[in-house]
Amino acid sequence: MNKLLAVLKKAGFDGFLLMIGAMIMLAYFLPQPGMIKEPVSLEEIANAGVSLIFFFYGLRLSVEKLKSGLANWKMHIIVQLTTFLFFPLIVLASRPLFVNTGLELLWLGIFFLAALPSTVSSSVVMVSIAKGNIPAAIFNASISSLIGVVVTPLWVGLFIASATGNFDVTDIVIKLTLQVLLPVIIGISLNSRLGAIAEKYKKQLKYFDQAIILTIIYTSFCKSFSQHLFEGFTALELAGLAAGMMALFFAVFFCVGLLSRLFGFSDEDRITVLFCGSKKSLVHGTVMSKVLFQHSTITGIVLLPLMLYHALQLIAASIIAQGMARRKEV
Repeated sequence: MNKLLAVLKKAGFDGFLLMIGAMIMLAYFLPQPGMIKEPVSLEEIANAGVSLIFFFYGLRLSVEKLKSGLANWKMHIIVQLTTFLFFPLIVLASRPLFVNTGLELLWLGIFFLAALPSTVSSSVVMVSIAKGNIPAAIFNASISSLIGVVVTPLWVGLFIASATGNFDVTDIVIKLTLQVLLPVIIGISLNSRLGAIAEKYKKQLKYFDQAIILTIIYTSFCKSFSQHLFEGFTALELAGLAAGMMALFFAVFFCVGLLSRLFGFSDEDRITVLFCGSKKSLVHGTVMSKVLFQHSTITGIVLLPLMLYHALQLIAASIIAQGMARRKEV
């Protein structure tokens, strides 16, 4: 058990997830600070924080590392197709089950989760634990984040209009360009000068990322609770959502494993495909929700499936990674 807790802590499953729960509870009992507009709102602080998150991400991402990771192109294609095509198609196939049930917003949240890029840190950690191809994991997780800036809004935009009544493609593209893509490009361009400094303080930058994420979650749930949007969901429905998130993880994990064997990948590459292809990024999900669902009261509900998936994927992936590592040691 101690080993498992150590792995979970290393992967990010620590006090941060407890803080997420605390922010949701705080939003329930004290939503007023999250709704204040003057003199400066928490939403405005979060918006500025989003741009800084992606700037620092680009600052730590060198062009040389991206170029060196292009060697095993078949593996990269499988990972990215799983992340941005296979995942959304699975959830899209389940849409008829949610129509006219009052759970359409939950489905939108699940689809938003399915369209997100892979997580960077925990994917690499799990691949490392399971003794997979670490450079390939770093490349796939990094390139997934960049692809997601474009692909995620395109997927989600197909259904936002029906849920929110408002989706301006031009407005979304401009916001994503200014708030996400441009900071990444500026960061990459400054990597040769400031990349070493960003690496030196990556622990502090991680805490900054988490602070912005917690702020976004708090303000999002303040809006949702103020509009009483969660009152229509029973405990059984939320438990079913958690079970569905686990089922989604294992369905993707199993199918990706079959594809890896079909293509004859080595054990190290197969491990990389399994963990990079089945993970979804809480960081990108929370910050992109600020752009895609800006001024919408449904953001809290949309983020709920992602937060459940994030927690459950860390538990399941940690156990699986440890099992793989033990089998290699035998």
